[in-house]
Amino acid sequence: MDLFNSLVWLPFLLLLPLLLIFKKKTQHVNKELKNLPPSPPKVPIIGNLHQLGALPHSSLSQLASKYGPLMLLHLGRIPVLIVSSADAAKEVLKVNDLACCSRPKLTGVGRLSYNYIDVAFSPYNEYWRELRKLCVLEIFSVKRVKSFRFVREDEVGSLMDFISQSASSSPTDPVNLTEKVFAFSGSIIFRTAYGKSFRGSEFDRRKFYELIHDAETVAGAFCYDECFPGFGWIVDWISGHKGRVDRVFRKLDTLFQQLIEDHRKPERTKHEDDIIDVMLGIQKKQIEEHGHAWITKNHIKAILLGFWSSGDVRSGGVSSTTNGSVNAWAIGRDPKYWKNPEEFSPDRFIEDTMDSKVQRFELLSFGGGRRGCPGMYMGTVASEHLLANLLYCFDWALPAGTKEADVNMEEQTGQCLTLSKKTPLLLVPISQASH
Repeated sequence: MDLFNSLVWLPFLLLLPLLLIFKKKTQHVNKELKNLPPSPPKVPIIGNLHQLGALPHSSLSQLASKYGPLMLLHLGRIPVLIVSSADAAKEVLKVNDLACCSRPKLTGVGRLSYNYIDVAFSPYNEYWRELRKLCVLEIFSVKRVKSFRFVREDEVGSLMDFISQSASSSPTDPVNLTEKVFAFSGSIIFRTAYGKSFRGSEFDRRKFYELIHDAETVAGAFCYDECFPGFGWIVDWISGHKGRVDRVFRKLDTLFQQLIEDHRKPERTKHEDDIIDVMLGIQKKQIEEHGHAWITKNHIKAILLGFWSSGDVRSGGVSSTTNGSVNAWAIGRDPKYWKNPEEFSPDRFIEDTMDSKVQRFELLSFGGGRRGCPGMYMGTVASEHLLANLLYCFDWALPAGTKEADVNMEEQTGQCLTLSKKTPLLLVPISQASH
């Protein structure tokens, strides 16, 4: 009997040290939890994933209004710090920039960026610093951007001619400005980066735009492997997500390979060095000086894809176990910084004396900190050139029977790296010459 009693208590005696260790760890975890930002209630296994709707940036903004500008979510097993105010963004992107400027290794973008070797998704390290320096000094420099002025003038002129003809031949018919502006931006990138024009070439404009949209979609799509490491890849394989990523990657790789091979043809004629020419020139110089080049063909392809990388929720690494996202969409609609933020009012900037070169955390169109977009000057120059001509050459009116309140500003649902209007903007151009 004494032996039996001893055997009954033996498992509990063996578990006692484990219970003490668990209690100590629990106390340590609870102490750490007291220092964590507020967090919405989470569900076992999936965390807060069920609280993200069809428009994740909008869902995050609504949650932030309840739990604060610094909010901790759990997307499956991954903790994510959500930043939703200019003040909090400043803390992350400026005060603590060095600690927060790396990038998480996400499955979709990892494949498309040739294993994170582009400037947008590469982790923060010596390689990224060298690549960033190359982009700033060689690819997006003021001198380089000015050299492409003829491209911007040509594309703006072509668009103005189209709108003018439309206004003359069909004065009451609207123009799909969403489609035309996107085509304008795509043509400029295609010519400056790839040295090709859609007009008179073998490249299909619509198929190319579809490919870019597919790339942005799979890069921004929900990936089970990211939220549930270890077994999530099985769900991605069954759902077809992995297959879609691989298909898009192969199409992009084939396109970039063709473009690079075309640039290496000795009989090729060119007006000005494009970005592929610049990268191939750097590669050649490195081989001549060092016997090898760290800029490989895959590096060039990754940089070419990077011309299309953008988004309203900027993601980065806060620590080795926690990711961080800055919801630029929510910050741009914060009534603390913007009067009537949901109202379209360009006049709000008339009295604005802030230098555009100074980092503004209430307006993060090009990100901020070390990971701010190096192509900001190229983007703003093209946008200003287009907008100035649209406003100078034409007056604009809504289609007959349409009121201002009828203009739908809702975003297209679905996960993607960029936001698009749910319905295109249709406006009727009125030529200034007709006044």
